[in-house]
Amino acid sequence: MASVPVAALHRMLNRAPRRDRPRPATPPDLELAARPRLWPRALGLTGVVLVGAWLGLLVVGDVRAPVGPMNTTMALRPSVTGGTKINISPLGALSLDSHVAPVRLDVNVDQLDPARSQALVDHPERLSGLQDEVAHDVEHGTLDLAVRSCVAVATGATALGLAVYRRPRRALAAGGLALTLLAASGATAYATWNPKSILEPRFSGLLSSAPSVVGNARSIVTEFDVYQKELARLVTNVTKLYDVTSTLPAYRPDPSTIRVLHVSDIHLNPASWKIIGSLAKQYKVNVIVDSGDTMDHGTAAENGFLDPIGDLGVPYVWVRGNHDSRTTQRYLERMRNVHVLDDGRAETVGGLRFAGIGDPQFTPDRSKAIGRDASEELAGDRLASALRDQRAAGKPVDVAIAHEPSAARETDGTVPLVLCGHLHHQGTEMLEFGTRLRMEGSTGGSGLRAVEHQYPAPIEASILYFDRDSRRLQAWDAIELGGLGLTTAEVSRHLADENKPESDPGASPSATPSTTSSGTAPWGPSSNPSGTVSHRAP
Repeated sequence: MASVPVAALHRMLNRAPRRDRPRPATPPDLELAARPRLWPRALGLTGVVLVGAWLGLLVVGDVRAPVGPMNTTMALRPSVTGGTKINISPLGALSLDSHVAPVRLDVNVDQLDPARSQALVDHPERLSGLQDEVAHDVEHGTLDLAVRSCVAVATGATALGLAVYRRPRRALAAGGLALTLLAASGATAYATWNPKSILEPRFSGLLSSAPSVVGNARSIVTEFDVYQKELARLVTNVTKLYDVTSTLPAYRPDPSTIRVLHVSDIHLNPASWKIIGSLAKQYKVNVIVDSGDTMDHGTAAENGFLDPIGDLGVPYVWVRGNHDSRTTQRYLERMRNVHVLDDGRAETVGGLRFAGIGDPQFTPDRSKAIGRDASEELAGDRLASALRDQRAAGKPVDVAIAHEPSAARETDGTVPLVLCGHLHHQGTEMLEFGTRLRMEGSTGGSGLRAVEHQYPAPIEASILYFDRDSRRLQAWDAIELGGLGLTTAEVSRHLADENKPESDPGASPSATPSTTSSGTAPWGPSSNPSGTVSHRAP
């Protein structure tokens, strides 16, 4: 056997790996750099789970479910405070503090089933079993929503995880975490469920001006039978309000249609601003026209009442009424979105050219003699003269505005449409030389005068639809809400037809409408078909 040199053997032993030989120490900085960065990965995975779950709920998480006579859409949405929101378009919405969890239940009332709603209206005795039917429908819809939401969040998080990581294992982990998160949210909602939240709803939109539509919440516990009747009446009212849309005339405004909200005679009623804001939003109006008497005494102390106009987000065209002072006018002139028209001044706002004149009288100033008829006719003459001058200059006015109807009538033949107020009830009249006079009721329900007569004065406003090319009135919706303590609502649509005689705005609301002569205006008659349909929900 050949001998191996001792030096060579020593080198071989040093090169051979030994399990018990200690490894050289690694510097601390290198060890930290080699360690996986767990926090960024965890945050990234959390973001994928949350975004994927949210997208899944948006795409496939909605459930269509019948609730009584209504077809609804239920959905879960991410939320910081939780709760339930019920949208009843275009009336508004009500919110309930039903639970505390990172998800909110949204219920949208889409439409009424014609057969079920008609059966409910025709057979009021069925309302006695409506509560049980609604409870069963809500329970069934909520169960379907829970199942679909689980599928939606798991699918959404898994799909997004696969797109981001491109690894099936991580994608499935994201889906599992999303499902776990939804289950935890559901458990939290169940643990914090508050069935008494229905007693303290928060209203928005038109519903905020009449929360009594669902009864007095404080008396619900002790007078449940009364509450049940009020709830049944609410369902019946909503049924009738939705039913009217199927019988309105065939006119349908397109996206290019100019929408004008006409209000008048607010008379210092703060509830009017919520109604005006809701109508402006629901109808997506381009401009609001106020034909005066926004105030009651016209004092500087009342000026703060006008501040909500700046928050409406819509141009506001205003003329002075006999309860509005010059102090009121100067205060409004300083607001950015307000266009004050006086002495025949004309401006183009929202695609239409307006001209107006303020009321020459100031009723609260009793130190001056009142001679309304003569002064109103003179004001109307000045407005008509200004309208003729605008036409001669090649800038014809589309809509004239005056507060008093007698002043508005003096513009006959100089403008297609003139708007006014003052008498606290709606009406339309075709004047002799072709001008249409449209008078608005009191959008403030006559203010402090609401209960002077046997029945409270209603709250009235109108939506006017104009063709953008011709700038002519095509149709209008007359809106009437029950006054103080009432929960009625009426919506009627009218199609413009200058050859059709209409009610005299100077007549009493209870009188038989009288006809007026009609003529052909210089701009020619409208070719649209006419029709009027109104519906009142008690």
